[in-house]
Amino acid sequence: MAITDWPADDRPREKLLTKGAESLSDAELVAIFLRTGIKGKSAVDLAREALRRCGSLSALFGASDKELCAVPGLGVAKYAQLQAVLEMARRALREKIGNGSALNSPHAVRDYLRLRLQGRPHEVFAGVFLDAQNRVLAVEELFRGTLTQTSVYPREIVKRALHHNAAALIFAHNHPSGVAEPSRADEMLTVALKQALALVDVKVLDHFVIGSDAAMSFAERGLI
Repeated sequence: MAITDWPADDRPREKLLTKGAESLSDAELVAIFLRTGIKGKSAVDLAREALRRCGSLSALFGASDKELCAVPGLGVAKYAQLQAVLEMARRALREKIGNGSALNSPHAVRDYLRLRLQGRPHEVFAGVFLDAQNRVLAVEELFRGTLTQTSVYPREIVKRALHHNAAALIFAHNHPSGVAEPSRADEMLTVALKQALALVDVKVLDHFVIGSDAAMSFAERGLI
Protein backbone atom coordinates (compact mmCIF):
# COMPACT_ATOMS: atom_id res chain seq x y z
CA MET A 1 0.00 0.00 0.00
CA ALA A 2 1.31 3.43 -0.96
CA ILE A 3 1.87 5.92 1.85
CA THR A 4 -0.70 8.23 0.26
CA ASP A 5 -3.30 5.53 0.98
CA TRP A 6 -2.42 5.44 4.70
CA PRO A 7 -4.53 7.30 7.28
CA ALA A 8 -3.29 10.89 7.44
CA ASP A 9 -2.11 10.53 11.06
CA ASP A 10 0.17 7.62 10.09
CA ARG A 11 1.91 9.30 7.18
CA PRO A 12 5.46 10.31 8.18
CA ARG A 13 5.29 13.85 6.76
CA GLU A 14 1.94 14.68 8.29
CA LYS A 15 2.99 13.06 11.58
CA LEU A 16 6.11 15.25 11.66
CA LEU A 17 4.10 18.41 11.02
CA THR A 18 1.52 17.68 13.70
CA LYS A 19 3.58 15.93 16.40
CA GLY A 20 7.16 17.03 15.71
CA ALA A 21 10.18 15.24 14.23
CA GLU A 22 11.04 13.59 17.56
CA SER A 23 7.83 11.54 17.37
CA LEU A 24 8.97 9.70 14.23
CA SER A 25 10.84 6.41 14.15
CA ASP A 26 14.21 6.14 12.41
CA ALA A 27 12.53 4.50 9.42
CA GLU A 28 9.92 7.25 9.17
CA LEU A 29 12.60 9.97 9.23
CA VAL A 30 14.60 8.20 6.54
CA ALA A 31 11.40 7.73 4.51
CA ILE A 32 10.82 11.50 4.47
CA PHE A 33 14.38 11.93 3.22
CA LEU A 34 13.86 9.28 0.50
CA ARG A 35 10.49 10.82 -0.50
CA THR A 36 9.44 7.88 -2.72
CA GLY A 37 9.65 4.13 -2.68
CA ILE A 38 9.96 1.61 -5.47
CA LYS A 39 7.54 -0.83 -7.06
CA GLY A 40 6.12 -3.00 -4.32
CA LYS A 41 7.77 -1.02 -1.52
CA SER A 42 6.78 2.25 0.11
CA ALA A 43 9.37 4.79 1.17
CA VAL A 44 9.00 3.47 4.74
CA ASP A 45 9.61 -0.11 3.57
CA LEU A 46 12.67 1.06 1.66
CA ALA A 47 13.92 2.96 4.70
CA ARG A 48 13.52 -0.11 6.91
CA GLU A 49 15.45 -2.19 4.39
CA ALA A 50 18.27 0.37 4.29
CA LEU A 51 18.46 0.46 8.09
CA ARG A 52 18.36 -3.33 8.31
CA ARG A 53 21.22 -3.70 5.84
CA CYS A 54 23.36 -1.02 7.48
CA GLY A 55 22.52 -2.04 11.03
CA SER A 56 21.62 1.35 12.50
CA LEU A 57 20.90 4.97 11.66
CA SER A 58 24.48 6.02 12.45
CA ALA A 59 25.83 3.20 10.28
CA LEU A 60 23.56 4.39 7.47
CA PHE A 61 25.07 7.87 7.81
CA GLY A 62 28.56 6.40 7.62
CA ALA A 63 27.87 4.06 4.70
CA SER A 64 30.02 4.37 1.60
CA ASP A 65 28.50 5.08 -1.80
CA LYS A 66 28.90 1.40 -2.75
CA GLU A 67 27.23 0.22 0.45
CA LEU A 68 24.29 2.58 0.05
CA CYS A 69 23.86 1.86 -3.64
CA ALA A 70 23.67 -1.86 -2.82
CA VAL A 71 20.24 -1.22 -1.30
CA PRO A 72 17.59 -1.71 -4.01
CA GLY A 73 16.01 1.64 -4.84
CA LEU A 74 18.94 3.75 -3.66
CA GLY A 75 21.65 5.16 -5.86
CA VAL A 76 24.32 7.78 -6.26
CA ALA A 77 21.81 10.65 -6.18
CA LYS A 78 20.49 9.58 -2.75
CA TYR A 79 24.02 9.09 -1.49
CA ALA A 80 24.92 12.63 -2.59
CA GLN A 81 21.78 14.02 -0.93
CA LEU A 82 22.56 12.21 2.31
CA GLN A 83 26.13 13.55 2.35
CA ALA A 84 24.80 17.07 1.77
CA VAL A 85 22.36 16.74 4.69
CA LEU A 86 25.12 15.46 6.99
CA GLU A 87 27.48 18.25 5.97
CA MET A 88 24.80 20.87 6.63
CA ALA A 89 24.27 19.38 10.10
CA ARG A 90 28.03 19.45 10.77
CA ARG A 91 28.31 23.06 9.66
CA ALA A 92 25.30 24.13 11.72
CA LEU A 93 26.81 22.55 14.83
CA ARG A 94 30.22 24.00 13.97
CA GLU A 95 28.62 27.47 13.85
CA LYS A 96 26.89 26.85 17.17
CA ILE A 97 30.08 25.90 19.00
CA GLY A 98 32.01 28.66 17.24
CA ASN A 99 29.71 31.50 18.30
CA GLY A 100 30.52 31.33 22.00
CA SER A 101 32.31 29.33 24.67
CA ALA A 102 32.54 25.67 23.72
CA LEU A 103 32.13 24.82 27.39
CA ASN A 104 28.72 26.51 27.37
CA SER A 105 27.55 24.10 24.64
CA PRO A 106 29.01 20.73 25.68
CA HIS A 107 26.25 18.78 23.96
CA ALA A 108 26.82 20.67 20.71
CA VAL A 109 30.55 19.88 20.88
CA ARG A 110 29.80 16.21 21.50
CA ASP A 111 27.21 16.08 18.71
CA TYR A 112 29.54 17.84 16.29
CA LEU A 113 32.40 15.43 16.99
CA ARG A 114 30.07 12.45 16.66
CA LEU A 115 28.83 13.65 13.28
CA ARG A 116 32.39 14.30 12.14
CA LEU A 117 33.99 11.04 13.30
CA GLN A 118 31.26 8.46 13.71
CA GLY A 119 31.16 5.61 11.22
CA ARG A 120 34.67 6.10 9.83
CA PRO A 121 36.26 2.79 8.73
CA HIS A 122 39.61 3.84 10.24
CA GLU A 123 40.64 5.68 13.39
CA VAL A 124 40.79 9.46 13.15
CA PHE A 125 42.28 11.64 15.89
CA ALA A 126 40.94 15.21 15.94
CA GLY A 127 41.56 18.33 17.97
CA VAL A 128 39.33 21.30 18.80
CA PHE A 129 41.59 24.31 19.38
CA LEU A 130 40.24 26.93 21.81
CA ASP A 131 41.27 30.43 22.82
CA ALA A 132 41.51 31.76 26.39
CA GLN A 133 37.70 32.28 26.47
CA ASN A 134 37.17 28.70 25.25
CA ARG A 135 35.96 29.90 21.86
CA VAL A 136 36.69 27.58 18.95
CA LEU A 137 39.64 28.66 16.83
CA ALA A 138 39.84 25.60 14.60
CA VAL A 139 38.92 21.94 14.33
CA GLU A 140 41.49 19.69 12.68
CA GLU A 141 41.82 16.00 11.90
CA LEU A 142 45.36 15.52 13.15
CA PHE A 143 46.11 11.85 12.49
CA ARG A 144 44.59 8.89 10.71
CA GLY A 145 45.35 5.28 11.44
CA THR A 146 44.42 1.69 10.76
CA LEU A 147 41.33 -0.09 12.00
CA THR A 148 43.01 -0.72 15.34
CA GLN A 149 45.31 2.16 16.20
CA THR A 150 46.45 5.64 15.33
CA SER A 151 49.98 6.96 15.69
CA VAL A 152 49.66 10.28 17.49
CA TYR A 153 52.73 12.45 17.96
CA PRO A 154 52.55 14.93 20.87
CA ARG A 155 55.23 17.15 19.31
CA GLU A 156 53.10 17.69 16.19
CA ILE A 157 50.07 18.56 18.30
CA VAL A 158 52.11 21.08 20.29
CA LYS A 159 53.17 22.67 16.99
CA ARG A 160 49.54 22.94 15.83
CA ALA A 161 48.49 24.44 19.19
CA LEU A 162 51.20 27.09 18.90
CA HIS A 163 50.23 27.72 15.28
CA HIS A 164 46.65 28.55 16.37
CA ASN A 165 47.84 30.36 19.52
CA ALA A 166 45.48 28.04 21.40
CA ALA A 167 44.98 28.18 25.15
CA ALA A 168 43.17 24.84 25.40
CA LEU A 169 42.30 21.73 23.43
CA ILE A 170 39.56 19.14 23.28
CA PHE A 171 40.57 15.86 21.67
CA ALA A 172 38.42 13.20 20.06
CA HIS A 173 38.98 9.96 18.25
CA ASN A 174 36.68 7.26 16.96
CA HIS A 175 36.65 3.54 17.58
CA PRO A 176 35.73 1.74 14.34
CA SER A 177 34.70 -1.24 16.48
CA GLY A 178 31.78 0.92 17.64
CA VAL A 179 32.59 0.60 21.35
CA ALA A 180 32.89 3.99 23.05
CA GLU A 181 35.19 2.86 25.84
CA PRO A 182 38.75 4.12 26.32
CA SER A 183 41.58 1.62 26.15
CA ARG A 184 44.58 1.74 28.45
CA ALA A 185 46.53 3.10 25.46
CA ASP A 186 43.96 5.90 25.09
CA GLU A 187 44.41 6.85 28.74
CA MET A 188 48.22 6.81 28.48
CA LEU A 189 48.11 8.91 25.32
CA THR A 190 45.87 11.49 26.99
CA VAL A 191 48.29 11.79 29.91
CA ALA A 192 51.23 12.19 27.51
CA LEU A 193 49.42 14.90 25.54
CA LYS A 194 48.39 16.73 28.70
CA GLN A 195 51.99 16.74 29.93
CA ALA A 196 53.43 17.86 26.58
CA LEU A 197 50.94 20.69 26.17
CA ALA A 198 51.39 21.85 29.76
CA LEU A 199 54.98 22.76 28.84
CA VAL A 200 53.61 25.45 26.50
CA ASP A 201 50.78 26.45 28.87
CA VAL A 202 47.97 24.79 26.87
CA LYS A 203 45.27 22.94 28.80
CA VAL A 204 43.59 19.70 27.77
CA LEU A 205 39.92 20.08 28.69
CA ASP A 206 38.50 16.78 27.45
CA HIS A 207 39.01 13.76 25.23
CA PHE A 208 36.02 12.08 23.59
CA VAL A 209 35.94 8.49 22.41
CA ILE A 210 33.36 8.19 19.63
CA GLY A 211 31.55 4.88 19.18
CA SER A 212 28.70 3.84 16.96
CA ASP A 213 25.96 5.03 19.30
CA ALA A 214 27.69 7.09 21.98
CA ALA A 215 30.56 9.41 22.84
CA MET A 216 32.49 8.87 26.08
CA SER A 217 33.99 11.91 27.82
CA PHE A 218 37.26 11.59 29.75
CA ALA A 219 36.30 14.68 31.78
CA GLU A 220 32.98 13.16 32.84
CA ARG A 221 34.78 9.97 33.88
CA GLY A 222 37.32 11.94 35.91
CA LEU A 223 40.16 10.79 33.65
CA ILE A 224 41.45 14.31 32.83
